[in-house]
Amino acid sequence: MGLLDGKKALVMGLLNEHSVAWGISNALHAEGADLGFTYFGETVERRVRPLAERLNAKLIEPCDVQSDEQIDTLMERVRETYGSLDIIVHSVAFANRDEISGKPYLETSRAGFQLALDVSAYSLTAVVKAAQNLLNPGASIITMTYYGSQQVAPNYNVMGVAKAALEASVRYLAHDLGPRNIRINAISAGPLRTAAAMGIAGFRTMYKNFADVAPLRRNITIEDVGKTALWLCSDLASGVTGEIIYVDGGFRNVAVALGD
Repeated sequence: MGLLDGKKALVMGLLNEHSVAWGISNALHAEGADLGFTYFGETVERRVRPLAERLNAKLIEPCDVQSDEQIDTLMERVRETYGSLDIIVHSVAFANRDEISGKPYLETSRAGFQLALDVSAYSLTAVVKAAQNLLNPGASIITMTYYGSQQVAPNYNVMGVAKAALEASVRYLAHDLGPRNIRINAISAGPLRTAAAMGIAGFRTMYKNFADVAPLRRNITIEDVGKTALWLCSDLASGVTGEIIYVDGGFRNVAVALGD
């Protein structure tokens, strides 16, 4: 038997085979989870649908997380298809490219700030609010963050602020959901070659040097993240909620990089 046999999961934010959400989806599917997926826009649908079908998804639905109406429609489709949910994977984030392209954070525009915070942080609360009556006791919600929420990561800028808000949201949502035995946690992954990360100025240099600094002396993979997500979504993590779990090879523990 798989760790997630009989569990129904909704995965939001899959873009392609390099996505963190793909690593998570494969890990959950391998342990028996029944997966449904969302996408935003026709271009993304063309990439997501074949991947979702490879994992026998019963639900592949559009959702713009900036629209409460679309989120509500999605949850109605989830109800029709699955009846209830045991897992939500929130892997959604966005900032305008010019906000993370190398200019100082000081130059962040009001519109750019609002967009990044809405899509990358508030969307988690909006989704959980809409899904709350679908979530079974013992359900698990996970979202994705990054260490740029805690320390300055050059050029991450407004996304660092958005991830800080996301992490705070995890703690407050854990408090609200806990009495119903629903857990929510965030995974803070090290740099990965995802479509989103490649849009950050200087990412390639950071990625190249990461393995020289991280105690494990290697870059992490989407499979590493998938294994941690599997643990958080299973009953093995039944006492864990409101936490930020780091999957970064120990990078955050290093204060000064020293050569071997």
